[in-house]
Amino acid sequence: MCYRAGFVKYFSLRKNRRCKISVFFRNFVCVMAGLYIHIPFCRTRCIYCDFYSTVGEELQGRYIEALLQEWRLRRGELRGERVDTLYIGGGTPSQLPPVLLQRLFDGLGKDIDFDRCREITFEANPDDVSPAYAACLASLPIDRISMGVQSFADENLRFLRRRHTSAQAVGAVERLRTVGFSRISIDLIYGLPGQTPDSWAGDLRQAVSLGLPHISAYNLIYEEGTSLDRLRQEGLVQECGEDLSSRLFEMTIDVLANAGYEQYEISNFARSGEYARHNTSYWQDVPYLGLGPSAHSYDRSVRRRNIPDLMRYIAQIEIGHAAYETERIDDNTRYNDRVITSLRTMWGLDLDAIAADFGEARRDYCLRMARPHIKNGLLAYVGGRLTVTRRGLFISDGIMADLLYVD
Repeated sequence: MCYRAGFVKYFSLRKNRRCKISVFFRNFVCVMAGLYIHIPFCRTRCIYCDFYSTVGEELQGRYIEALLQEWRLRRGELRGERVDTLYIGGGTPSQLPPVLLQRLFDGLGKDIDFDRCREITFEANPDDVSPAYAACLASLPIDRISMGVQSFADENLRFLRRRHTSAQAVGAVERLRTVGFSRISIDLIYGLPGQTPDSWAGDLRQAVSLGLPHISAYNLIYEEGTSLDRLRQEGLVQECGEDLSSRLFEMTIDVLANAGYEQYEISNFARSGEYARHNTSYWQDVPYLGLGPSAHSYDRSVRRRNIPDLMRYIAQIEIGHAAYETERIDDNTRYNDRVITSLRTMWGLDLDAIAADFGEARRDYCLRMARPHIKNGLLAYVGGRLTVTRRGLFISDGIMADLLYVD
């Protein structure tokens, strides 16, 4: 999964939350950029989802034209930097018919050399991946598929209001491989009501058996305003306890490590060389442009967030106006962002880069705040980098919070 909507720039310091992140490692001259395209259409809304989406499929054709118009209006924000990675997320991009997907790529291809892109990811629902649809995807410049499987237990899928079954998820992987896709990622969710270590182990075993190069595993979050949160408030479901959540997370790390996966970010696991390149670029301060309602953009000094309303978005684009909110980023915000996002990764926080970008005093502050955690074995400090240890992973939110700078 992309962290969605153009890598939204806010964070939650709740353990294993599906963070939507922007990363600021260091300022450097870069000639590459990321492009995120949000496809907001869903046939049904999953019980846990708080991403912007709509069921208005009749607007799909008009929407694709609006996306291409927004690209033409805003491509100058990339300041001549080449599009290096492209991520098409949602919503449910696989709700788009082949003719509209072709139109989208034809329009973008007038300005973007897809052959030079290091990665082009497309999100799909397993039940949308028919043999014909898989062949359509293979005919386009897409080279990576991300599927929201969430569980291989049909009872869990029904509870989550997912449209597919376990068998359809396995079949989708097979069909994608048949047409030539090797870079396939799936999302799984743990911490579901009533889930046990044994049932989660079954999900992990099934995922490993598919031989996928990349797996993301997220703790279920009861987002405010979702159907899931309303069920909790009404006492109809109970949130997974902290002890069980930690146990399931630990199982995830161990099972996937034994199967040859590297935990390169708290919720993301990859076999050698199979990191999500689009996602990883955000940890290297690469600018990006987000197209579509609720999509976010970043140019190293400003964040922009498109309005989260499909009809208003289309109306504004059609009259030649891009509608977004703007946030200018100060040094304290950039420092805090970097602490949170860097410590979520296996590469950790580079204190030399902190000194170069924010001054020696800020590096000294960061190291001073980190020392109690280093002493307690929760952080490691090697080669000028701070990394969260295995023990520290389970309380990483608190560790990150201690290193933040507040005026």
